[in-house]
Amino acid sequence: MRQPPFPEPRGNKPPAELFADYLDFYRATIEWKLRSLDEAALRTSRLPSGWTPIELLGHLVAMERRWFVWGFAGEQVAEPWGDNRGGEKHAPWQVPESVTLDDLLGPLHAGGRRTREIIASASLDDLAPPGPRFSGEPASLGWICFHVLQEYARHAGHLDIVVELAGGELGE
Repeated sequence: MRQPPFPEPRGNKPPAELFADYLDFYRATIEWKLRSLDEAALRTSRLPSGWTPIELLGHLVAMERRWFVWGFAGEQVAEPWGDNRGGEKHAPWQVPESVTLDDLLGPLHAGGRRTREIIASASLDDLAPPGPRFSGEPASLGWICFHVLQEYARHAGHLDIVVELAGGELGE
């Protein structure tokens, strides 16, 4: 797999399309980095916090679904905190030994397609419906896009360090 191309500015795209393009870029970058690791490296923690690269991927899949599908679209999702041990909101991440990289990449990309649908179907000013995701005033789609984009960027940076320590691919 080749390093994904950075989404260079082309014309005057609407902000919603820019969000979707950048999220696609970060998903592809995460996949590229993870595919450079062998199975042992995917399941080895190299940081004091204890997470593994495959657990980071599981977190990203669940995080995007929580914000866009459960939070903004207001749809029920099975185990919204299923990326965390015991389904607890603030528990450490978990991925069962039986779950493979490809098992998680499928939902990552399916979630990306669903995110694109949600972003295309609403205005960035639209508010999420009241529901279990938000205890106070619901967030706007624009706020959610910014939040999810920064979470992907932050975790891609974390993964850069872990992959370098494991001897995997270096790059953007």
